[in-house]
Amino acid sequence: MNRSRHILPIIVFSQFCCTSLWFAGNGVMADLVTSFNLRDSALGHLTSAVQFGFIFGTFLFAVLCITDRFSPSKVFFISAILGGLFNLSIVFEGNTIKSLLLFRFFTGFFLAGIYPVGMKIASDYYEKGLGKSLGFLVGALVIGTAFPHLLKGFGGFILWKWIVYITTVLAFLGGLFILLFVPNGPFRKIVTKLDLSITYKVFKKPSFRSAAFGYFGHMWELYAFWAFTPVLLASYTFYHPGTHFNIPVLSFIIIATGGLACVGSGYLSESFGTKKMAIISLGLSCFCCLASPLFFLQQSEILFIGFLIFWGMVVIADSPLFSTLIAQKVEAEYKGTALTIVNSIGFAITIVSIQLLSSLKNHMDSKYLFLILAVGPIFGLIALYDKKRLANYFSINHH
Repeated sequence: MNRSRHILPIIVFSQFCCTSLWFAGNGVMADLVTSFNLRDSALGHLTSAVQFGFIFGTFLFAVLCITDRFSPSKVFFISAILGGLFNLSIVFEGNTIKSLLLFRFFTGFFLAGIYPVGMKIASDYYEKGLGKSLGFLVGALVIGTAFPHLLKGFGGFILWKWIVYITTVLAFLGGLFILLFVPNGPFRKIVTKLDLSITYKVFKKPSFRSAAFGYFGHMWELYAFWAFTPVLLASYTFYHPGTHFNIPVLSFIIIATGGLACVGSGYLSESFGTKKMAIISLGLSCFCCLASPLFFLQQSEILFIGFLIFWGMVVIADSPLFSTLIAQKVEAEYKGTALTIVNSIGFAITIVSIQLLSSLKNHMDSKYLFLILAVGPIFGLIALYDKKRLANYFSINHH
């Protein structure tokens, strides 16, 4: 028990180091476009390449049951080293748009062996208190996701190539820490044979399906909110011309405070239940989507920013809770595969919602744009609704 207390900080530190390949990498995309004389459209393509790499990687890892058949710590280490090497490759002088897209794709591909695998390692160590453990894990990743905005806010001090060198070294370090200090967890169960059908068999269980669909609804909103946080702030200044925001720094604050919310929701889930806290968080973020047009009209900048900080907290607070529910609603030997396939589908959904908002932002009033995000939480809440309890309630009242 004493030992597992030291395991969580190591997993959190290693995850943060290795996923810097993703978030800090995204922070240098604009520099790549300038340095290699690429077209402006390359910025979106390079960012999407990482997403597609991650989706393809998680799908392949899930279908082949990689993390359930092999040691998760070794999978994490190998993925960190290979992901780091592909990340480093973008600094080579002779790069073209094709080589850069390929390197970013494979960086995303090997992140599939880091992000969901880290959650799998945590679930192998913490059967009880998993929500709290994953709260710390996801919380650290949220702060990392916000990091590029901070770089932009105080940019110009660090050369982009140094950011690439630093993130590569961090990835190597994180992978090494997991390999050396985090052996296979006490609750790990090994899958001895390959079963290609596991990725859809897990969805046959209603309780798993409910948790997964809740997560999918959450993902529809989450990454679109993060991607469009600067747009939210810029739109407010359009409606209130006298307003001046430091958009990158405020974007960092709005997204990063979600990290604290993850830790808080993890602790609260131990007292009030994981599913209940997930429903509350998803319901509150749904309210934020629906209320967003009203807050654009507020004259008070403080009220508007306060609203966005609150939204930034509730939009992510349920993420570790859904991962906990997913890990709990599947047989122990398939936890890694279940977490990975749900990640794969979830991130594919984020591309759809981000592209939809991108295509609509030039055709509709900005203050109504974010109403579309409410579709995800509404779908998730319906999926999480306890139909049996509702039926019993009406049955009792009827009699």
